Amino acid sequence: MTTDGTPAQTARPDGPDGEVPDVLGDGWVARTLALRPDAVQARTGVAPVATLVRRVRPQPPARGAVLYLHGFVDYFFQTHVADALADAGWDLHALDLRDHGRSIRPGRPPNTTTELATYAEEIDAAVELLRATYERVVLLGHSTGGLTAALWAHARRGRGRVEAVVLNSPWLDLQKPQPQRAAVTAAVAVLGRVAPRLVVGSLAEHYGRALHTGTGGEWEYDLTWKPHTGFPVTAGFMRAVRRGQAQVARGLAIDVPVLVLTSDAKGPDDVWHDALLTTDSVLDPAQMAARAPLLGPDVTLVVVPGGAHDLALSPPPARERYLQEVRAFLDERVAGAGPAGP
Repeated sequence: MTTDGTPAQTARPDGPDGEVPDVLGDGWVARTLALRPDAVQARTGVAPVATLVRRVRPQPPARGAVLYLHGFVDYFFQTHVADALADAGWDLHALDLRDHGRSIRPGRPPNTTTELATYAEEIDAAVELLRATYERVVLLGHSTGGLTAALWAHARRGRGRVEAVVLNSPWLDLQKPQPQRAAVTAAVAVLGRVAPRLVVGSLAEHYGRALHTGTGGEWEYDLTWKPHTGFPVTAGFMRAVRRGQAQVARGLAIDVPVLVLTSDAKGPDDVWHDALLTTDSVLDPAQMAARAPLLGPDVTLVVVPGGAHDLALSPPPARERYLQEVRAFLDERVAGAGPAGP
């Protein structure tokens, strides 16, 4: 985030009307947002972009817009979430952050950053675009996107940019025992500064394989944008995440209602097991629950029994429970808090 909390730049649409048909088809459109030059462009010559995705509707719903932020090794493809929110009067827009999904560009390393605050530029731009149409805007972040959303909302407190924040399995701490967390933090604090592009890890493939239709799962998505084995985890990225998590540990002051949703159990992330999609087999829900109260003065924690890491991709009935809880929160804490939107 900029130090004074102001938007770094207003992004510009790519094309005469700013929107083109999206890969999701069925009335979905995407707008490419041009961003200011960043450190990666200085090194590669390739400019950063972000992508704002929405379904075309004859008119905005009465209640407002939800802006979705994906996680690491992720992008927006969860159209069923948009359907569930639309039924409740909310319009889902999704932001593929720079170097993720639709915003990946040849020459730029995918899914990495040395500072989570870099993403504030495209979040600011997307929120600005939405607020031109909608009276209410809610931020919905998953996993790393949940951490990024929380930090953004803290930095923008007092500015009335969003009415609420919803966090789906947010990455608020490192999912390792304390001695390992301390060792990793110390190592990446140094390596992330002197060798930010050094690869220090990778994701296990099991969770991705359990999700995807090609390997027996329920969900169809682009494996070039969300590969089973992920993208390389760099020292610079891990340093950025640990710095963001340390900020959460010190306490944030998000000044709008926050809903944190987690699974009810942690599963191993390094082996195949039968509960990959009925436990969080990526992060630790107990850590999320412990840090949720540190996000601000108005935080609601909901545990979803049988939920997967991405609660929206859980099998029934956990998926329906997750969507029901989100809709109920929006109805009670946002839509009921003031006059109806356009």
